[in-house]
Amino acid sequence: MAVSDEASRTRPIHPLFAFLLAAAVPLFLGALLSDVAYGNTAEPQWSNFAAWLLVGAMVFTGLALLCALVTVLRAGLRWGWPLLCFLLLLAAFGLGLVDSFVHARDAWAIMPDAPVYSAIATLIASLAAIVGFSRLRTGEPR
Repeated sequence: MAVSDEASRTRPIHPLFAFLLAAAVPLFLGALLSDVAYGNTAEPQWSNFAAWLLVGAMVFTGLALLCALVTVLRAGLRWGWPLLCFLLLLAAFGLGLVDSFVHARDAWAIMPDAPVYSAIATLIASLAAIVGFSRLRTGEPR
């Protein structure tokens, strides 16, 4: 059975990279849900929850960004899924950073910006995870 050149060059996603991609999405989603809960209840603790969830999301996104950079450099700087995943993670990290700055304001001053930034960051982090996991291969011997 002949193996194509493209199939021999693709590699499965590294387990650490997969973990970091998967961990960032629910943290961004939790921050979004906390922002929505804060908007509905005006209870300041929801704003604190969202800020801490954003910190966790930024840690995992930053580490996933480093893994994506290594993957891009190993694959060469050509267009493909590693570069797209890296750019999406970079966008999610940037929006998460802006969202963290918004959450640093006084409690009610974060509204209505915080839920918008959280929603966009959640969407972009989800897209990065989808792109990252789209190349997942299993069961093939080397």
